[in-house]
Amino acid sequence: MALCLTQVFNKDRTFRPRKRFEPGTQRFELYKKAQASLKSGLDLKTVVQLPPGENINDWIAVHVVDFFNRINLIYGTMSEFCTKRSCPIMSGGLRYEYRWQDEHKYKKPTKVSAPLYMNLLMDWIETLINNEDIFPTRTGIPFPKNFQDVSTKILTRLFRVFVHVYIHHFDGIISVGAEAHVNTCYKHFYYFITEFSLVDHRELEPLREMTERICP
Repeated sequence: MALCLTQVFNKDRTFRPRKRFEPGTQRFELYKKAQASLKSGLDLKTVVQLPPGENINDWIAVHVVDFFNRINLIYGTMSEFCTKRSCPIMSGGLRYEYRWQDEHKYKKPTKVSAPLYMNLLMDWIETLINNEDIFPTRTGIPFPKNFQDVSTKILTRLFRVFVHVYIHHFDGIISVGAEAHVNTCYKHFYYFITEFSLVDHRELEPLREMTERICP
């Protein structure tokens, strides 16, 4: 019997607390609506569609934060299998290598280990989603003009976590009984990014064959 990720996850290895939506806000209500749809048994292709009358940036923001929480948890579950020694390069098999770049320490694309890449990634995303100028939470505060570009960059990098986990740590996923949970999360993520064309199709290539099987 498969275990829920919350049962197998070692809290000592979490990167940071889950980002939560403030009760009473429009974003919180939209999040509840999205979660209710997920639990209703609806087809995931339908679940990701923009609800009538809702703002697309609000919808994207809710999902970016939710996927950050979920994928952070998935990688935390796999982290005992992903070490500097086992994964000295952040990669997706022999054909794909992901280098880290940011606006601070790593100003040029830099080869780093997978665990370091993951930590840098989660810190970077957390900073962005907590920035009110990029992810405003107060009613009436507009999203910046580059909001969807920022979201695309976040989701593209989160997709690379799936690439690394599936290609290098699939045995670990199975060993903790998390295969069904990870697959469902991946399908939800994939249908969302393709519904709104948020990730370049070239980035999806490493998991193309698997995606064709589980996301018909």
